Amino acid sequence: MILSLVRADPVCRQLMSVPGVGAIVAITFKSGVDDPGRFRRSRDVGPHFGLTPRKYQSGEKDVTGSISKVGDRMVRNAGTHLRVNLSPNNALGPIGVEVDPIP
Repeated sequence: MILSLVRADPVCRQLMSVPGVGAIVAITFKSGVDDPGRFRRSRDVGPHFGLTPRKYQSGEKDVTGSISKVGDRMVRNAGTHLRVNLSPNNALGPIGVEVDPIP
């Protein structure tokens, strides 16, 4: 059922042309972004999903922490799975590179 939705959607098909992006990651990202017109620049998409580092600044201290994790958790998880699959240090190897998009 999900596969037929993804095959019929041109945006999902374009996302799946990226190595390692499958049907679940494509439809999760598309549903998370929803209307791309609400973002002025492509740089604004990452902070929307909480993919920006936390900052703590006080006097002479300037600490950059981990990601803020504000936003859609499903999209962040899908991106993490994509990153792990494409990592050359993955225990299974870079399996995402070997996956072909659905025609």
